[in-house]
Amino acid sequence: MTHLGYLLAGWGLSSLVILLYAVRLLKRGAQLSARVPSEYARWMSSPKQNNG
Repeated sequence: MTHLGYLLAGWGLSSLVILLYAVRLLKRGAQLSARVPSEYARWMSSPKQNNG
């Protein structure tokens, strides 16, 4: 493998790991936010605050 091959493999692997971590983090955040009762939700996502 040439130097360019190692460079591309390193960047590719690093990018893939970061992408997978971001997807996992967003999915976990969505799961956790669904568990929060509406009275404790932040004003930006609370249906009570947005409708009235």
